Amino acid sequence: MEQMIYLLRHGETTYNTQGRYQGQLDSPLTERGREQVQQNARMLKSLIGDVDDWTILSSPMGRAMQSTAILCETLGYDGNRVRQDPRLTEVAVGQWAGLTMAEIQQKWPTLLTNTDAFNWYFRAPDGETYEAVVSRLTALLETIQPLSKVIVVSHGLTGRILRGVYASLSKEETLKLEVSQDVIFKLTNKEIKRISSNVDDDFYL
Repeated sequence: MEQMIYLLRHGETTYNTQGRYQGQLDSPLTERGREQVQQNARMLKSLIGDVDDWTILSSPMGRAMQSTAILCETLGYDGNRVRQDPRLTEVAVGQWAGLTMAEIQQKWPTLLTNTDAFNWYFRAPDGETYEAVVSRLTALLETIQPLSKVIVVSHGLTGRILRGVYASLSKEETLKLEVSQDVIFKLTNKEIKRISSNVDDDFYL
């Protein structure tokens, strides 16, 4: 049985617009964020066929569940069938949650030494390690292996690492993966295909 997974990130949130790192805090979707989810959902609807054949898994966090509710409404999917899985929760950034990069640099300047735009998250005091996130997402993929058709709603960094685990990428390769909010990722046969739902994007399918 060939498994097919469609992976989406939640829509833009208030914290996203403020440049604040949410981690396991939460903030609501913006109007643009709601439109992003609707756009992704319309694209997904054209791809999946009978929606009732699919299982939807979502992070239990507010911004993901808000996105999932919009997704279900657009797809005509019974929201009561959605499975919440805490392993899809965003990576915990400890004491950096809710802060901007400028605030983090001001308070913890030495912790960012010798980091780059991709791996600094894992220096956060009381934050999650990369290895811990890989472990929970590896377990998730093993759990859902019997399901042939799965739609997953998650977060920027968690979704990035999920794709890395799925495709057996190195940590360096994984942390450079895209985290756009107007893109759907199709995961099949250990390969990842990018599908943009933005009509102005060259990748539109």
